[in-house]
Amino acid sequence: MESQNKLFPVFLKLEVLNLLIVGGGNVGLEKLSAVLNNSPEAKVTVVAGMFLPELLEFVKDYPQVVLCHRNFEWDDLDGRDVVILATDNPNLHASIKEAAAARHLLCNVADTPHLCDFYLGSIVQKGDLKIAISTNGKSPTMAKRMREFLDDIIPENVQTLLENLREIRKSIKGDFQEKIRVLNEVTASMVSKK
Repeated sequence: MESQNKLFPVFLKLEVLNLLIVGGGNVGLEKLSAVLNNSPEAKVTVVAGMFLPELLEFVKDYPQVVLCHRNFEWDDLDGRDVVILATDNPNLHASIKEAAAARHLLCNVADTPHLCDFYLGSIVQKGDLKIAISTNGKSPTMAKRMREFLDDIIPENVQTLLENLREIRKSIKGDFQEKIRVLNEVTASMVSKK
């Protein structure tokens, strides 16, 4: 039987959520930069016993990011919506994941897919078009390659196309079904196979 990715894709408004990242090393920097590169106004607290100089430099442009230079404490979970664990301590991760689950917090545990409630996918973004790629945690390298492929084939002027389609949508008269019919006609050539 062929495997199937059963994850449900979601785009979160991180600027209205409260995000905790535990870990200030390479993986913490990777997760933090992924979050802020996609959601520059995300409210993030990072707790770590040590911070890479690169992480400290990176957050200088994000005044809403709070750095707590100390080890994780259980009340760090208070008031959070999303937790990302990015230390090199699997036992700590398992304990925090258990506490996060008891509080119904969404949790991502770096390099431990079976403990994750969600994965941070590879992202392609051009203007308002954003595509997330998931391999169900099996191959981040494949997700990266797909991102590179899509980034190459999506035209740079896609934002203009999106703006034009929005204006067309606003100008269409009729009910919902009629709007769908017209938009399907207008966009059919974008995906036609020749």
